[in-house]
This record gives sequence, C-alpha cells and structure tokens, in this order.
Amino acid sequence: MDAINHAAARSKVPGPTLGFWIIKILATTLGETGGDALSMSLDLGYLVSTAIFAVIFAALVVLQIRARRFNAYLYWLTIIATTTLGTTVADFCDRSLGIGYLGGSLILLALLLASLALWRHVEGTVDVNTVATPRSEAFYWVTILFSQTLGTALGDWTADTNGLGYGGGAIVFLAALAVVAGFYFLTSVSRVGLFWSAFVLTRPLGATVGDLIDKPAALGGFAFGRFHASLLLLVAVFALIVVTRPKAGAHPGVRDARV
Repeated sequence: MDAINHAAARSKVPGPTLGFWIIKILATTLGETGGDALSMSLDLGYLVSTAIFAVIFAALVVLQIRARRFNAYLYWLTIIATTTLGTTVADFCDRSLGIGYLGGSLILLALLLASLALWRHVEGTVDVNTVATPRSEAFYWVTILFSQTLGTALGDWTADTNGLGYGGGAIVFLAALAVVAGFYFLTSVSRVGLFWSAFVLTRPLGATVGDLIDKPAALGGFAFGRFHASLLLLVAVFALIVVTRPKAGAHPGVRDARV
C-alpha cells in the first residue's frame, strides 16, 4: 500500500475526476475535428497528416516523460495529440488501406489489449495511479494512443456502417458510458477496468460528436466548419483546465489496483 501511495504522490497524470472526463470528451471531439481539418479541409491526405501528428505526438510524449512534475497543460496537449493522430491513423487504415471500419476496430482492439497485457506483465498493474516512472509513462501513452485510434474506428463503424448517423452513434456511446458509470457507483467491479472502459468509450463519443458538428448537412451534420469547431473546442479545453485546476496525487481508486 505504501508503494502504491508513494507512486501516486509522484504521478504525472491526473485522477479520473468529473472534470477529467469532461475535458477528455472535449479533447477527443477536438481530435476528430482537428484531424479532419488537416487531412480533409487542407487536403493533405491521411498519410501526410498522420506523419505530421506523429511527430507532434512523439515530441510531446518526450516532454511529458522528461517533466519532473505534473503539468496540466502539457498533459492535455499530449492527449489532444493522441486524438488527432488516432483520427488520421484510423482513417488511413480504414479508407486508404481498405481494411474497413470493422476490420480496423478489431485490429486496434487486439493492439490495445496486447498493450495492456504487456504493461501489466512488466509493471504488475495498469492502474493509472501508479504511472510515475518513464517506463510506466511509456506504456501509458502507447496504450492511450491505441485506445484513441480504436475509438475513432469504432465511432465511424457505428455511425456509418450501421446507419445510425452521427447523432445516433453519440447516443449509443453516451448510453454505454452511463452503463460504465452505473457499474462504478453500484458495484465493486475493478475501478481499473472501468477506467479503461470509459477511456475507450469517450473517444468514439468524441468522434461522432465531432463529425456531427462539422459534417455537411447533406450527411447529417451541422456544417459548423472544422477550423472554427477546433478553435472553440481548444479554447473550451484550456478554459476548463483553468477552472478545474487538475492535479496529480492520491487519486480515487488508488486502493483498488485490481484489473
């Protein structure tokens, strides 16, 4: 217990508070509009956009790992980088490589589960409260990247292939998150497992909401514009960081490291 509490005290990632989840949903929505703005609106294509976002993501992860203490702005910029990169990677695999939404989702799910399994094998737990060393941070960010990319493919598969539309897809993932919340408040199911379930589900929610905001009206969207939407979402993310003042420390769930 002392070792876990000591790790949590030095953690450079925020705890899963209500503010965390609100910012996460906004950041994942921004990832969708921002990724599409570069690949589609600027017509750079999925491959070039992926290369650009990959460089940004790698640079931010290095800064995050080298940082001596938790920095909310650096952390959320890195999260945004995972969502934009996840958007273009998923679109490249699904559309350019022709894997398809379902095939891409299954491959990414396998990669996510493999990442979590390897992380647990090496570190003994995948509890985010113990992310306090460069190695555990590396596992953390790789796992997050896989989860964000999976969420993009899953959101597109639900909204497009299954004919639910962007609004319908958003409702499906909101309902799924409500189920996870129910398990959190009403059962003793592993908080670690619930955290990663919610983390994955917030990404397709953001993907469908992002598409709903910026897609043309003919495709069921609000045609708000990717650049305008991205700017407003970015402002909202940083405004919430200022208001909520997220901190690292002994977060909820630190006493329940079960997977």
